[in-house]
Amino acid sequence: MDKTEVIPRAGKDLSPAEDLRIAIGDFVAEFKTFSTGVHATLQKQEDRMNKLDRKSMMAQRPALATAAAEDAPHHKAFAAYLRSGDDDGLRGLTLEGKGMSTAVAADGGYLVDPQTADTIRSTLSATASIRAIANIVNVDATSFDVLIDHTEMGAGWATESDPTSETDAPQIDRITIPLHELSALPKASQRLLDDSAFDIEGWLAQRIADKFARSEAAAFVNGDGIDKPRGILAYPSVDNELWQWGNLGYVPTGVDGSLGDADAIIDLVYALGAEYRAGAAFVMNSRTAGMVRKLKDADGRFLWSDGLASGEPARLMGYPVLIAEDMPDAGTGATPIAFGDFNAGYTVAERPDLRVLRDPFSAKPHVLFYATKRVGGGVSDFAAIKLLKFGTS
Repeated sequence: MDKTEVIPRAGKDLSPAEDLRIAIGDFVAEFKTFSTGVHATLQKQEDRMNKLDRKSMMAQRPALATAAAEDAPHHKAFAAYLRSGDDDGLRGLTLEGKGMSTAVAADGGYLVDPQTADTIRSTLSATASIRAIANIVNVDATSFDVLIDHTEMGAGWATESDPTSETDAPQIDRITIPLHELSALPKASQRLLDDSAFDIEGWLAQRIADKFARSEAAAFVNGDGIDKPRGILAYPSVDNELWQWGNLGYVPTGVDGSLGDADAIIDLVYALGAEYRAGAAFVMNSRTAGMVRKLKDADGRFLWSDGLASGEPARLMGYPVLIAEDMPDAGTGATPIAFGDFNAGYTVAERPDLRVLRDPFSAKPHVLFYATKRVGGGVSDFAAIKLLKFGTS
């Protein structure tokens, strides 16, 4: 007969050492059960994701908070401010780590806690706009200067005995990108805010991110630079044969209002300098992409190819394609396709902080949330971007 060890439970008749041993044993057993459950859940989730078709996978907003984060002081303080306007919790927190700061109280708001701000930034990055391929810089000033050396220094061959003559000096061009204020003004009823089951931070982040994403995407393409970023199509454009600094060069398709054949795409690619083609990408909207993907070369092969892996963009002549819906449609004299190294050619400058002001008075019985962010954008290298013009010249 097998002997089974009977472990006595903690009680008054046990020594402190025995009590401790039993408690530790119970804890280890419970932890193993918990760990097994977590691994099983993660494995099920991973198996489910592996079964998804790669074309159906969409970029998701990361979770705003976990159970541990909800207990964090900054999260509770910010949620209390959003729900009731109580800023006592914000006053005692600092900007260190995951804290908050009241340094912007004089500006009419508080810095959004890091988790909410991270969610908004990642949503903007996932949005189909030029931001996804542009150069992004964080600045603390009201503008950002880009210094461009677009000329070559002189050089000459030297000999051992002949004197070296002075060569030409390089020319440095300064491009200033001012920052503008991007704002959103969502609202909610006080009754909704009083409902503790309502995820106020998640709702606020989603509303702000959607508004900011649409506004930015439009400005980076068509913005006139007045109180907003200047878009790539707001700069003057000239025939690439006559291109000079300060303009964007375009290549005509040769057909008025139409794409024509595959030769136009090939001409556009090779109108861009070789030093930019390695990091180049196409930008167009969905309607134009529907036209382009039908093009074939002289051997009957499609110029367009879909991505072979999850998250990989479609490619045109081997270059990635960004679908930006704010690009214009095909039409006489339109420039619906851009091609270039946007990391070199377009710079987005922004302040990393997001401010939120709670206004319970202006729209009673609703509460307004006024969110602001400083962002600017502009072409930083006019040689790095080329346009395809649907016209004869």
